[in-house]
Amino acid sequence: MNPNEILELMKNRRSIREYTDTPISNEDINMILEAARWCQSGSNKQPWRFIVIKNKNIIEKLAKLAKYGHFVKRAPVVIAVVSNKKVSPKWYIHDSSMAAHQICLMVSALGLGTCWIGSLDRDKGAELLGLSKDEFLTTILPIGHPQKIPKPTPRKPLEKIVSYLD
Repeated sequence: MNPNEILELMKNRRSIREYTDTPISNEDINMILEAARWCQSGSNKQPWRFIVIKNKNIIEKLAKLAKYGHFVKRAPVVIAVVSNKKVSPKWYIHDSSMAAHQICLMVSALGLGTCWIGSLDRDKGAELLGLSKDEFLTTILPIGHPQKIPKPTPRKPLEKIVSYLD
């Protein structure tokens, strides 16, 4: 495995908000879910589960719950990342967020696009998806073939964000 290729993948990943109508293959969905499944978690609790949503009616309802995520409705697939508060009371948000990020990286590696949805009415989303009281809707990730890939945004130089304690 070439570390430079992994770094390039990370540098080139973008938040995609425009998708074509091309469906996502089951093979790609399974690869994405495998990437999430193998994520690290505190004490290996793996407090997550993933809901693959292809139902357009449900996707449209989720899009309405995302303040800035109207574009979610145009994705052919949405993966809801759900964490269990009871399984890992201290780390459920951290663990499921890392799993969601692994989804984002695999989506990019497959030439697909996604965008983290942060502004979401999680309570209404949890109700729509039938989550239990112990479950937390970490995010929804719309997934599709990018119609347009945004240009990269500038990053702060390392010397501005890194310090060393020797």
